[in-house]
Amino acid sequence: MAAPVSPLAVPLPPLAPIAGLRLGVAAAGIRYRDRTDLMMAEFAPETTVAGVFTRNRCPGAPVEWCRAQLPAGRARALVVNAGNANVFTGRAGGDAVHVTATAAAKLIGCPAGEVFLASTGVIGEVLPVERLTAALPALHAGLAADRLAEAARAIMTTDTFPKAATRIARIGGREVRISGIAKGSGMIAPDMATMLCFLFTDAKIPAPALQNCLARGIGGSFNAITVDSDTSTSDTVLLFATGQASHAPVSETGGVILRDFSRALAAVLHDLALQVVRDGEGAEKLIRIDVTGAVSPRSAKRIARAIADSPLVKTAIAGEDANWGRIVMAVGKAGEPADRDRLSIAIGGVWMAREGTVVPGYDEAPVVAHMRGREISIAVDLGLGRGQATMWTCDLTHGYIDINGSYRS
Repeated sequence: MAAPVSPLAVPLPPLAPIAGLRLGVAAAGIRYRDRTDLMMAEFAPETTVAGVFTRNRCPGAPVEWCRAQLPAGRARALVVNAGNANVFTGRAGGDAVHVTATAAAKLIGCPAGEVFLASTGVIGEVLPVERLTAALPALHAGLAADRLAEAARAIMTTDTFPKAATRIARIGGREVRISGIAKGSGMIAPDMATMLCFLFTDAKIPAPALQNCLARGIGGSFNAITVDSDTSTSDTVLLFATGQASHAPVSETGGVILRDFSRALAAVLHDLALQVVRDGEGAEKLIRIDVTGAVSPRSAKRIARAIADSPLVKTAIAGEDANWGRIVMAVGKAGEPADRDRLSIAIGGVWMAREGTVVPGYDEAPVVAHMRGREISIAVDLGLGRGQATMWTCDLTHGYIDINGSYRS
């Protein structure tokens, strides 16, 4: 039985076709029944690719495959399955990615090294690759330009809604489009990205410049979110540039000509990252945490992450309890410079504590009203320096236990 759609869900935006991109989906029966679970994308010749992957030390075979192919910077296809992560499957996992890439390459007429792969789902179960490859010929035959929304649905696991975002950018005065899809709901504490995210643009950008743009956009988006403090073995972000747009040439170093493209890409990444948090398993509230006054940006981010990952903070918010003492605890446990007597804390724009104690005359009523809403804001000022950072997370409810306690059953 499907989980109810998250109360924080946002609708899919209109998704115009990307020149040089064709997509399709299929129900391969890899784990799920009566739903699509396989997505394929084909790219125009000369498409370039950039990627960022999990830093989890036990990555899946698809992550290792993509890392090995990425330096060449060329892509002709993407194949993604849901329901089985192809992680911790030994030699069978490596064999599965080789078989899949070879089968897709044969259909397209390209080297296997230009086929990128991703898998998401249960860890430790051998991928039934024969079901996947059996579905590929018909899937490839039905590829079309207007199927981004279907692709977003096909890659879902415990997600309750499909995730997509799109923006227009300018390169040398000419318009280009960037669209992306993502999946993620649990096992979200990225050390680079989310579980899976795929971005497509019609821009013509050399792979090194494309990689620089993607790497810059990750820090304030997928590396600024957490649902449950667990970094997935499958985290993958891939950006494909089909080169079909007509604009001024871009060098391998990129430079100022890509300023607006980088801005738009960062906006797409941020939009998708927040959708992942909105769909956190069992989530009912979206939480923004702003830390200022730290000794450095790095310190501020670690403190924000400690607050965002704290089960006590997250359950207090789920219970609509304005318990600022739990925030103090999380600041202190981060292992970063902090002075209790300089610390200030606010919820919903109301400063509750300053200089180590509650604010005189503090009225909890507006904070309680804020806690009843769907979007919660927490501000922490350490009073030590100019470092600042922002993280996004969600509350921790009984729904998280229900989903994960029966994930394989």
